[in-house]
Amino acid sequence: MRFTLTSSGFADRGTIPTKFTCDGTNLSPALAWQGAPNATRSFVLIVDDPDAPTGPFTHWLLYDIPLAVRSLAEGQKPGWTGHSGVNDFDRRGYGGPCPPRGHGLHRYVFTVFAVDVDTLGLVEGASRIHVEARMRGHVVATAKLMGKYERRK
Repeated sequence: MRFTLTSSGFADRGTIPTKFTCDGTNLSPALAWQGAPNATRSFVLIVDDPDAPTGPFTHWLLYDIPLAVRSLAEGQKPGWTGHSGVNDFDRRGYGGPCPPRGHGLHRYVFTVFAVDVDTLGLVEGASRIHVEARMRGHVVATAKLMGKYERRK
C-alpha cells in the first residue's frame, strides 16, 4: 500500500476553502494518512507555501505525532497531539494560507513524514530548521497533499 495523505476539506491540487485561510476562520483542515511503512514509529507534519515572495513560508509544524494517530481533526490546536513547532507567523499551531493580495495563486504543500523514531527529542516550540535536522536519516516515507489559494485585490 502506498503512503497517502488526504483531506475531507479539499481535494489534492484543488482550491483550499476560505474557512481554512486568514480570510476565513483560519481553521486547520482535517487530514488523514494511511499506508505508512512498517518501520514507522512516529510522524511529522510540515505545511508550507513554496510560492511566498520571500521563499518557502512554513504555515504549520507538528512533530512527535504518535504512531497510533493517523488523522488530525479540523481545527487542530497545539497540545492535542504531538508537539507544535513555531511557524513563520512566529506562533505555534496552524496558520492558514494568507498570500499577499494580488500576488497570484499560491500552492500549499501538506507533507507527512513517517520517521523511524518515537520522538525527535525536541521540546515544544522547536523551529523547522531543528525539526528537519533531527529528522535527517530517519525519514522512511513521505506523503503529500497540495492545495491552492489566491487572495484577490
